[in-house]
Amino acid sequence: MLLKEGKMPELQTEGLTFEKVWASIQETSREMKENDRELTEKLKQMSEEITRQNRETAERQRETAEQQKDTDRLVKETARQMKETDRQLGKLGNRFGELAEHLVAPGIVDKFNAIGFHFSEISKEHVFREPQTRRPLAEVDIFLENGDIVIAVEVKSKLGTQDVDEHLSRMEMLRGIADRRGDRRKYRGAIAGAIVPEATRSYAAKAGLYLLQQSGDTMKLDIPEGFVPREW
Repeated sequence: MLLKEGKMPELQTEGLTFEKVWASIQETSREMKENDRELTEKLKQMSEEITRQNRETAERQRETAEQQKDTDRLVKETARQMKETDRQLGKLGNRFGELAEHLVAPGIVDKFNAIGFHFSEISKEHVFREPQTRRPLAEVDIFLENGDIVIAVEVKSKLGTQDVDEHLSRMEMLRGIADRRGDRRKYRGAIAGAIVPEATRSYAAKAGLYLLQQSGDTMKLDIPEGFVPREW
């Protein structure tokens, strides 16, 4: 609408009454209250949802913590049982070792004398000590002696190549002890076992150790063809 110079537009008030204005205000107020109510309801729902989620999270954390405790208890119990099993197996292994010694010792002198030795002395669990301090340095399951030669025998329920290596190291130690105390006899080594895998048998022979193996109720001296005993 174009305004003529010097004149103001007229206010259109036709049909506008106090009742209409008041009704409009009341409707606006009602809509604002409704909006507030809906907003309050939504905020309440959001708050309840957050509370529910927090409660569920806390419950899951509690369950996880309980499960972790159960797992820790199971791990500890399993470790305890394994330790006890190892202890029992260790005791059983010692008994097998004792049994092997009882199988080996009674006829071992005769077995070695039958192939040309003349052993007159035998001792079990023979302890070697430092000549000066008498401190124990090594122990041999069975020790055979005569005036010229000795044989140190290590007895195991089941022989492995590691047992062969350990006995070779033991023989080196025994030679050193013998030298320090003026023992000039020749030292030889032997191993005996109730169970001897083929690989261990071959390994021991190549290392120059005599081998005694269970055969029935006794032990037999197993000397392969071409065997050359090692001397220390």
